[in-house]
Amino acid sequence: MAGKKKPTRASSKAPVITNRRASYDYALGDEITTGIALTGREVRAARDGRVQLKGAFVTIRNNELWLNNASFSLALNSKGTHETSVDTSPRKLLAHRRQIDELQDQKQTGLTIVPLRLLTKGRHIKLVIATGKGKKLYDKRQSIKQRDQMRDAAKLR
Repeated sequence: MAGKKKPTRASSKAPVITNRRASYDYALGDEITTGIALTGREVRAARDGRVQLKGAFVTIRNNELWLNNASFSLALNSKGTHETSVDTSPRKLLAHRRQIDELQDQKQTGLTIVPLRLLTKGRHIKLVIATGKGKKLYDKRQSIKQRDQMRDAAKLR
């Protein structure tokens, strides 16, 4: 009776949590994948897709990376009710010392560190961050124009 294995919850389709606003507001540079220190309820919220990265940013304090302003909708432990609370407290990011030093050097030149995606597919939860330079209003208009042209070209095909 050796049949196929049942798919586990971790290998099922994981939600894609992205910061769509980041590519619109910033001209993005190199991407770095970092770990993130979470509690059990935060891990459950991430695996269920109840995380919002819009408006989140990364800071460097005491030679450590911290994710600020990311919204995790945590389930409260109440009997019979499905209540949630939103937690935006800072969370520590796990990266190599060399990567942190590179990011710190780039931050000195006026770049911002922006979270792009939260990866929940495997055993570990990872955060993809990138350095970015803030766009001016005319750059944003140019991005909208290019996106509309690409959409029109795709319709014609």
